[in-house]
Amino acid sequence: MIKVGIVDWDTSHVVQFTKRMNHIDIEEDQWVDGAQVVAGYPGESRHSPERVPEYTEQLVEYGIEVVEKPEDLIGMVDAVCVEANEGSVHLDHARPFLEAGIPCYIDKPFEVSLDNAKEILRLADENNVPTFSSSSLRFCPEVQGVLSDDEVGRIIGANAYSPASEHELNPGLFNYGIHGVEILYTLMDKGCEKVSCAYTEGGEVVNGIWGDGRLGVMRGTRPPGAHSYGFTVWGENSIRQSGISTQYIYRELLKQIVQMFETGEVPIDPQVTLEMVAFMTASIESSKNDGAWVELDL
Repeated sequence: MIKVGIVDWDTSHVVQFTKRMNHIDIEEDQWVDGAQVVAGYPGESRHSPERVPEYTEQLVEYGIEVVEKPEDLIGMVDAVCVEANEGSVHLDHARPFLEAGIPCYIDKPFEVSLDNAKEILRLADENNVPTFSSSSLRFCPEVQGVLSDDEVGRIIGANAYSPASEHELNPGLFNYGIHGVEILYTLMDKGCEKVSCAYTEGGEVVNGIWGDGRLGVMRGTRPPGAHSYGFTVWGENSIRQSGISTQYIYRELLKQIVQMFETGEVPIDPQVTLEMVAFMTASIESSKNDGAWVELDL
């Protein structure tokens, strides 16, 4: 059984992941086998400080040991989930575990700086440590199903949408629009060369042109109005539209996380993760320049 430590407790993911891995306080069809959360570091949060005490109380009730500093987990656990809502702290918070050779899952957003994102992956490569980051939307059945649907065929274009609430610590789509970006990149894969972002307080639409001529669009929504997750794909054989249920998204993500902890094999090409950071960075620059086309700089 893989022993897991969780660092930074300002997101509901720390509770939801623990419920599923530890088979506690949740339906059996949500369980994920092979790993258990045993300890963690609540940390301090600039993004959502009010959440830390609440989630700490819940995890202590579940029997999770609290340590005084992140490094205390080294020697106690086999793998770590870095969960801070604020992307800019992920490099510093993952570094001690990467340098110690401990596999890391890093929650979204991977980083808000492309240089920091590259440094995380450099450390992972240098220390031969499996590491990945992903939104839970990447592995949902609706998205994964269309990738192998012969009735759709090769995807030649896609639109994705998700809520995109903003936060000054996670600019642009980095805060919550990352979910829609992840859907888009799961459908389209890497290869976007330039983007144009139409932005208002109520939302934004990012158009991307891939190097092979395909078009991909991400629409992020904010109040007022309804919010949901979904996509449209244009395939060689047919067009498919689908909403996305969030019922099993954490379970499906955790299956991938635990599998990486067990096998050392990462489920996502690191170049895709880096390109998503570049995509969101370029969309911010475009939004500040009235939607001008901005090339992705990797």
